[in-house]
Amino acid sequence: MRGNTKAYLALVFICIVWGTTYLSLRVAVQHYPSILFAAIRQTISAVIIMLIGYLVSRKTDLSIANLKHQAIVGFCLITVGNGLVSWGERVIPSGVAALICSMMPMCAVIINLASSKREKVNPQIIIGMLIGFCGVGLIFKDNIADLGNSAYLTGILSIFAATSTWAFGSVYNKKGKSTINPIFNAGLQLAFGGTFLYILSPFIDDYSSMDFFSPDVIWPMLYLVTFGSVMAYTAYMYTLKELPVGIVSLYAYVNPLVAVVLGYMVLNEQLTWLTAAAFVTIALGVYIVNSGYRKQHKITQRELAALQTVPDAE
Repeated sequence: MRGNTKAYLALVFICIVWGTTYLSLRVAVQHYPSILFAAIRQTISAVIIMLIGYLVSRKTDLSIANLKHQAIVGFCLITVGNGLVSWGERVIPSGVAALICSMMPMCAVIINLASSKREKVNPQIIIGMLIGFCGVGLIFKDNIADLGNSAYLTGILSIFAATSTWAFGSVYNKKGKSTINPIFNAGLQLAFGGTFLYILSPFIDDYSSMDFFSPDVIWPMLYLVTFGSVMAYTAYMYTLKELPVGIVSLYAYVNPLVAVVLGYMVLNEQLTWLTAAAFVTIALGVYIVNSGYRKQHKITQRELAALQTVPDAE
């Protein structure tokens, strides 16, 4: 099977599985401290992934430079990204969390544009961003009464912070120079991110109502470790290596749809025409932004190539 075919199949897997994780997470954090739950989930997953990576290839890059890089990525994607989503889902519906997280590709494009002097904002990107923000406005309009609740508002803000930090971590990860054993490196990211979560847990979590042996904690933990972390995260690192970030980020179009539908079917979360409109509007905005970015990126690459051919021509 061709490499690109494998990468696209991995992307389809991510699209479906990560859409279901919002529901599993929402159920679990109602019965267990959210940050501690995320820490346990990610460190268990880290051990499994690193073991798989070591069995696949005995070569590992344990240089200071690589460990530092994986620690930063782990902090962005796992500690802040996954940790804040886990914390936010204590108080906001899984479907709303997923809709906000669907802004990740837009955040990734903004970060790419801000970090490169060669890339510029074009009208298509601006229009897409405006449409996407209108979609977010529809989410708030659908839940306007809840915004008066400080806990709910804090949860919303935490998901926004998680989304932007995940985007930064994804972009930063592409700059990593180590190509040795990417599966093992993915495990390192989970290990670092999970360790940071353990450190944060005593300052954030409420341990008064811990019930780890509840089926509503055990089954989500098993599912999230096996599918959400070990299989999907490894697939995510693989697709980031094989495909452009803009293509990989397309999973964010499907995740919210899966999450919203499951939240409605399983947890009886609110599903109205505004929810549907928010999903369509955000997806359209993200698509336009990505299209505008790819167009700009192609122009930049052509200009760069033209500049590089000048010395040869002379």
